[in-house]
Amino acid sequence: MKMTFRWYGTDDPVSLEYIKQIPNITGIVSAVYDIPVGEVWPIEKIEKLKAEVNLVGLELEVIESVPVHEDIKLKRNDYQRYIDNYKQTIRNLAKCGIKCICYNFMPVFDWTRSSVDHQLNDGSKALVYYKNEVAQLDPTKLSLPGWDTSYSVMEVSELITAYKELGEEGLWENLKYFIKEILPVAVECDVNMAIHPDDPPWSIFEIPRIITNEKNLDRFLSLYDDSHHGLTLCSGSLGCASFNDIPLLIRKYGKMRRIHFAHIRNVKILDDGSFEESAHYSRCGSLDMVEIMRAYIEVGFEGYIRPDHGRMIWGETGKPGYGLYDRGLGAMYLGGIIDALKDDGDL
Repeated sequence: MKMTFRWYGTDDPVSLEYIKQIPNITGIVSAVYDIPVGEVWPIEKIEKLKAEVNLVGLELEVIESVPVHEDIKLKRNDYQRYIDNYKQTIRNLAKCGIKCICYNFMPVFDWTRSSVDHQLNDGSKALVYYKNEVAQLDPTKLSLPGWDTSYSVMEVSELITAYKELGEEGLWENLKYFIKEILPVAVECDVNMAIHPDDPPWSIFEIPRIITNEKNLDRFLSLYDDSHHGLTLCSGSLGCASFNDIPLLIRKYGKMRRIHFAHIRNVKILDDGSFEESAHYSRCGSLDMVEIMRAYIEVGFEGYIRPDHGRMIWGETGKPGYGLYDRGLGAMYLGGIIDALKDDGDL
């Protein structure tokens, strides 16, 4: 397993030099952030990003993420041009040594929370999803880190309406078309495409979401029969729903060699199905991190992993969910689990 760390470029409050000081980090996961969604990523910009990462002695082999334009998801307007651009971006990334691309097919909104700075009992601040608060939100006025903020209130409202009319089966058909278009290019370039689950894995604001559970992951993988067509298995996104058994999913899809990237974090599921993001430490949340790592070891997983969202601790400020300290603790905790299982003869 290769331990990596998410970095948001030169505007990220967390520097590459600090990330390098985390003992078990070997690579960076990043993206080109100044290209409009749907346009081709130029090779020179990819090379510049890679050079910045390599300068501190880290690798850049995973991109998270290449956004999928809403016209592709809705299969309307300029969708074919955007798909052709996506293919060229895959080719350009492959030329720069990128081996894995994380992406998602979530309509309109990426990961959704009711608060990004909720204070937990220990005084730290975390991302939380309280169902009663989400129900009261105006989706046309939401803005969270990582979202495409280029849409106006009117455009967001129109998109929501369009997805409601499209429905789940329409979204599946459009995803199938997209996959059959881009996967031949990915296979040709030997780049693994790793879809990220919907976060949370259920419909929000009556908008369909489909990458949510084992049945739907099976359906997704059946869309294209090639190992390059795979998953970013996010323990937090899928694990915030009690109907998903994360170790079971890891063992199933890991044996199939269809997990290319692993996001590993913990969540605390509340009685009403709401959840709070917690420290990675198993006892802080509802997920068994030791069993999760044991599952990856059992299937011989050799792909990329990263500590996912962290709390803001020790007075740190910055991009919610993406501070240095708690994610650094998470990386070391996960590394310790791996070493302990190895010493016990489980590896």
